[in-house]
Amino acid sequence: MYTIVNASKAEMDFMIGLAKGEGWNPGLSDGKLFYDADPKGFFIGKLDGEPISCISGVKYGDYGFVGLYIVKPQYRGQGYGIPIWQEAMNYLRDINIGLDGVPAQIDNYRESGFMLYNGSLRFAGKIALMENISQYIIPVNESHLNEIIAYDTLHFPAKREAFIKGWVMSDGHHALLWHEDGAVRGMGVIRKCFEGYKVGPLFADTPEISEALFLALAQYAQGETLYLDIIEGNENAQKLVEKYQMNKMFECARMYSKAKPEVHWDNVYGITTFELG
Repeated sequence: MYTIVNASKAEMDFMIGLAKGEGWNPGLSDGKLFYDADPKGFFIGKLDGEPISCISGVKYGDYGFVGLYIVKPQYRGQGYGIPIWQEAMNYLRDINIGLDGVPAQIDNYRESGFMLYNGSLRFAGKIALMENISQYIIPVNESHLNEIIAYDTLHFPAKREAFIKGWVMSDGHHALLWHEDGAVRGMGVIRKCFEGYKVGPLFADTPEISEALFLALAQYAQGETLYLDIIEGNENAQKLVEKYQMNKMFECARMYSKAKPEVHWDNVYGITTFELG
């Protein structure tokens, strides 16, 4: 008997575990923080009570994002993926939906009505420690939350207040701002993952600000491997990873069920996560 249920917060460990098994290297706190973004947007498929599949379909107002679409390897090709996919699609019906899909699934997503817009690329490397950090770069505290939410909304297709508050303030996450003349001109977050650290998001008004924030965030990695996910076609983000000799690890296909949202894409130097956008 195959049933699909809403995941509890405790069951997020199962979903994150599957993502880890796929080599996606999630953050150590991703499960809890993902769940807080939309507690109704996570689904688990159970076969005779045993969890064997999962998917997220997080709703941010009139925008949704699909991720964590995984069936345990031993149960693939047996019809368990489609029902849980349909569950997420039903939850997100009538709104624009984004996803970062593996290239092998592009045709399947097209059959579901998704259109390919660009690639999303993961890079990895080790960044040397630096001595000087700009006076404009400051750690985030609670007094900055309203500014951060406003700045984030310029670079993401919807307001995600609950998620971003947790993301920048969580233990194990380090968030920095470029704050100049009383305004936020850049922001970035780094978090510990099962392997190394990931930077995301990384938003900045200029390439120079993005680089300065990236280097400042990299100091928290203490020489461990650093990962950055960029949008294919963003030439300045590509120059950043090339300058620091980061290696491409893999790529995804960024697809939408409707039109590509209108945000400041050129200022997105690092995607927040492949799972939640």
